[in-house]
Amino acid sequence: MALIDGTTDDLAEVAKAARAWHDGAGLSDIRRAAPFVHLTGRFEVPDLDPARLTRSEWQYLRTEASELEYPWRPAYQALVEAAHAEPALRALFPLTSHGVLSFSTTTRPRLSVVGPRLVTRDADRYSVAMTVAGEGLAQFATASEAVAAAVRRLPDGLASVALGC
Repeated sequence: MALIDGTTDDLAEVAKAARAWHDGAGLSDIRRAAPFVHLTGRFEVPDLDPARLTRSEWQYLRTEASELEYPWRPAYQALVEAAHAEPALRALFPLTSHGVLSFSTTTRPRLSVVGPRLVTRDADRYSVAMTVAGEGLAQFATASEAVAAAVRRLPDGLASVALGC
């Protein structure tokens, strides 16, 4: 998973970033050494603590949602923020694929997806589906309504997120 990315035509800047990484610099120090570097929102979790990995993934997802350059960004960002604001969903490992927000009881690489999926259809239409194919689809006018419906459909007795090895 990318912790940093960026674009530059200056190979010397790339070398600065690589050298800082090689020398063990923290992410913000790499950014200072090579200003073209963009922090993705993920942070280093050297001990692979599942709770910290989950917080890191949420941080990444929120950063990504705020930086998308698509017309549907505001609706998608509202959905991500509404899901993050809900403790039951925030406790799960978030993942996205093709604009679908899903949740797992394990971290990468072996995900165990549980509960419903949330989908941004457009600025005023959100969906909750029980499968990626859209089975059990329900439509909502706001991200908050969709998130509330998703929480009601979570299985009982979910444990803390575990390492997905």
